[in-house]
Amino acid sequence: MFEQGHTRPWAERLPMPAADTLSEAQRKAAQTLLDGPRKGVFGPFIPLLQSPVLMDRIGSLGEYLRFDSQLDARVRELVTCAVAREVGNQFEWLLHSQAAVNAGVSPEAIEALRLGRRAAPLADDEQLALDFALELQRHHGVSEPTYAAAEARFGKQAVVELSALVGYFVMVCWVMNVAHTPGKAAEGQPGLDAFPL
Repeated sequence: MFEQGHTRPWAERLPMPAADTLSEAQRKAAQTLLDGPRKGVFGPFIPLLQSPVLMDRIGSLGEYLRFDSQLDARVRELVTCAVAREVGNQFEWLLHSQAAVNAGVSPEAIEALRLGRRAAPLADDEQLALDFALELQRHHGVSEPTYAAAEARFGKQAVVELSALVGYFVMVCWVMNVAHTPGKAAEGQPGLDAFPL
């Protein structure tokens, strides 16, 4: 188990409520997740279950961005990893670092990103999306050259979706960081160390 939030003393603040304590709204929101592509209540949806209407709406947004966006899966997964690294979120890192490699991002680039280094080697579209995501997180916007390159490569719709993808994952990572929702790795899969390394 990898601790979330890098605070001491550490304890999970908003664990999964016992099934017999769930309200009707919470049960309905949980069932929606079970019936959808996620097939379970885990990660950010554990603390979000405290607000079932919010959980349902965030779940719908994430479902579109993760599974139906105009962006290639490689790009989506790499950008998600960049967000998880920037905000120190174990759960999203552990889930999406393997998904990024499975989608075709080089394992070397993912490991470099985990260590806080320049991710390489990357395909041109991966590098452009990563630059866009990091610039957006660090400066709360993107420069004209970065925007123009992203629009030329991905198109207007995908640039909007890329921006929303970054924002979505920052949001759910922050929810988990506050809630101390732990991440669980597969055997031998490294988590994130707190910055500075």
